[in-house]
Amino acid sequence: VFTGSTATGQSIVRASAGNLKRVSLELGGKSPVIVCADADLDRAVPVAAMSVFANSGQICIAGSRLFVERSIHDEFVERLAAYAKGLRIGDGIDPATEIGPLVSEKQLLRVTGYLEAGTAEGATLVTGGTRLVEGALAAGNFVAPTVFAGVSDDMRIAREEIFGPVISALPFDTLDEAIERANNTPYGLAAGVFTQNVATAHQLARKIRAGSVWVNTYHAIDPAVPFGGYKMSGYGREGGAEHLDEYLNTKGVFIQID
Repeated sequence: VFTGSTATGQSIVRASAGNLKRVSLELGGKSPVIVCADADLDRAVPVAAMSVFANSGQICIAGSRLFVERSIHDEFVERLAAYAKGLRIGDGIDPATEIGPLVSEKQLLRVTGYLEAGTAEGATLVTGGTRLVEGALAAGNFVAPTVFAGVSDDMRIAREEIFGPVISALPFDTLDEAIERANNTPYGLAAGVFTQNVATAHQLARKIRAGSVWVNTYHAIDPAVPFGGYKMSGYGREGGAEHLDEYLNTKGVFIQID
C-alpha cells in the first residue's frame, strides 16, 4: 500500500511489474467542490474553505477546484475571502492555530510559483497570494490562505495539484456543465457537493468520477467505508472489507468425497 504522488506511484507500479506484486495506490488529486444555488451558505463557506486550507492544503483530497453556481458566485467568493482572512495562522503545535506552515522551503517555492502563475495567466487574486513574513512567521514557510476568482479550466492553478492553501473559484450555469467540468481532470480521488436538494445530491454523487463524494460536509472518514481513487488518483481501497481484500488472495478448493 502506497500513499503519495502520482509520479512516485507510477514508479512503484513499474518496479512491481518484474515480479507481479500487487499494489494499492492512493495518489494525487485535484478535487472539485460543487456549490449549488440552494446551498446553505453559512455551512458551505467554512466547510469549502477548510476542504483546502486544512493542513495548509497539503492533502491529496484538497477541494481546490471550487465550482459555484453563477447566481451566488460573487457572494460566495466574497464570504470565502472574508473567512480566509479571519483564520489564525501560526505554529502548527499550537492548538489555537488554524493554518500552519508548509512542510519545507522547497514546497513554499512551489506554492508561490503557482501563485505567480495564477496572476500571470489572468486570474483575479481575491485574497492572500503572498508569503507571510510578519513577526515569528518570518522564520517559517507560511503562505496566506489564497482565493482566486476569474479562473478558467485551462489555467495551471485549476489543472495541477498545488499542495498549498489555494482555492480556484469557477462559476457554472447548469449541473450538466458542472459535472462535465468537474470530471475534466486526470484525477478522481474526492469531491464535495453542497445542496439542500436530495435528488441533486444523488445525481452529482453518481456522476462525478471520484472515489469519495461528500455532501454538505468534507473530510469525513469512517473505517468501515472504503477510500481510494479513480483514474490517475490510483487504485485499491483503504478501509472497509475492501481494504482487507488488498492483502488476500482467493483460492478455489475442489474435493472428491466418494
